[in-house]
Amino acid sequence: MVPLLTPAPAALRRIALCLQYDGSAYCGWQRQRNAHSVQQTLEQAIAGLDPQGPNRTMAAGRTDTGVHAAAQVAHFEAAGPIPPERWAKALNGRLPATIRIRAAVEVDPSWHARFSASYRRYRYTIYNARTPNLFLAPWSWHRYQRRLDEQAMGQALEAMLGEHDFSAFQRAGSRRAHGRTTLQEVRLERQGDLISVELQASGFLYGMVRLVLSQLVAVGEGRLSGADFERRWRECQRLEVKEAAPPQGLCLLRVGYPKPVFPRAAWYDCQPRFQLEISDSPDLQPGSAQPFVSSAQLPPGGAPTRR
Repeated sequence: MVPLLTPAPAALRRIALCLQYDGSAYCGWQRQRNAHSVQQTLEQAIAGLDPQGPNRTMAAGRTDTGVHAAAQVAHFEAAGPIPPERWAKALNGRLPATIRIRAAVEVDPSWHARFSASYRRYRYTIYNARTPNLFLAPWSWHRYQRRLDEQAMGQALEAMLGEHDFSAFQRAGSRRAHGRTTLQEVRLERQGDLISVELQASGFLYGMVRLVLSQLVAVGEGRLSGADFERRWRECQRLEVKEAAPPQGLCLLRVGYPKPVFPRAAWYDCQPRFQLEISDSPDLQPGSAQPFVSSAQLPPGGAPTRR
């Protein structure tokens, strides 16, 4: 009797994905036992197309409940015959409209969506007008009590550049052994009633961006001085940072790598900016009539990346 031969397992290929999602309906990126996550939804779609594969994904960062992503990056191992460039179209045919794959490419087996990344960049949008706007509500934080002083906010941000201990801006429950990270670039810009704040770092602490934004808005409204803002984070006064900005204004803008992974059109600055023709800013506090931009960057090759 001739023994049956067991077919050799198919060689796995590592596929990198650039994806967008509307975080409103999800508990965040990471799988949760009793909640709907982006990771679970994506892995179910992959399993339907590649039943022989591990069907586990690794992302560059874990976004929180309600936080959006314009160009999140994840990777998985594929065992089936689908060509790498076809994965985007195939997955979009199975995913809900709240998740879209922008690009899919094959990468080296040693490449990792998280550990190969050199930076993550977030954008937070604030709507600083008296009248609510239905179309802006899912993507911004409506602050209508006072006109925000973007000059003071920008100056407070610039002092944070470089490698520091930002434990004051870390939510409880983090498993990190330390609070040090390198803030590589900051940018704040007002266009009419809309203020956008961008932070780029080698990595972010758990809940860091939303905690920073809550304190920045307090500076912009005059409830917190720039000196006290700086003292809080330099002295790691976590107990003085008692509230976080709401999640809907936050978007993971992109993840950077030493060598380009995706086509620029699919990856770079994919979150559109809103524009309003008429201003309705509150006038309880004076503000600059001209847009303010604060942008600073560490020298090329700056401080080493910490994870």
